[in-house]
Amino acid sequence: MIRKPIAKGYKDEDYPPIPTRTNRFMRKFWPYQIIRFFVLNLKIMRIIVGGHS
Repeated sequence: MIRKPIAKGYKDEDYPPIPTRTNRFMRKFWPYQIIRFFVLNLKIMRIIVGGHS
């Protein structure tokens, strides 16, 4: 007799975290996104300029 593996339910750790209300707001808040865009660009430019000197 062949036994089939028993299917078990998923644990809570298997699911992705649900973003909070504040987190969802900040993703859509365009002034914050513009600031983050320039901060990221400054970080990238620092890496590029540092590699060329």
